Amino acid sequence: MMQGGRTETGGGESLLFLTDEQLRKGIEAMYFAYRAFTADPDRILENYEYGRAHHRAIHFINRQPGLTVNTLLTMLGVTKQSLNRVLRTLVEDGLVEARVGRRDKRERNLFLTEKGSALERDLSEAQRARMRAAYRSAGPAAVTGFRQVLEAMMDPEIRRHYLSMKDGAP
Repeated sequence: MMQGGRTETGGGESLLFLTDEQLRKGIEAMYFAYRAFTADPDRILENYEYGRAHHRAIHFINRQPGLTVNTLLTMLGVTKQSLNRVLRTLVEDGLVEARVGRRDKRERNLFLTEKGSALERDLSEAQRARMRAAYRSAGPAAVTGFRQVLEAMMDPEIRRHYLSMKDGAP
């Protein structure tokens, strides 16, 4: 039996068949949702003359204090030159501290300062408020499904990073 793009099978399972139009709508919804999701932090970042790369760096350093520069480089998928510019600014402005690695003196471990933690809280609270409202509106099944879709879209290496930090970090 066909219902709204879903084919119901005998065991209560459903297989989803998406048309190009349904996929296009999903892509557009993602673009517009991302625009809204980044709008509040973007307004906060303007006060510091920072961009989204600064925000992402602050977010992941907060999630994994002591993160190495190389790990952050992999997670963000930016060039070393670009990340160095972002980190240099964050260190000079007193938001991030880069410490020499304990095991490998060539490594730099990244930590937020008090000032960096305060900015991270402001940025993430703006996004949590938007996510909380959307999740409440959509309901628990949609929340789980949304996360599953996002995880399925990730490249394998990034998914491994994501899954390793999902439950273990602050």
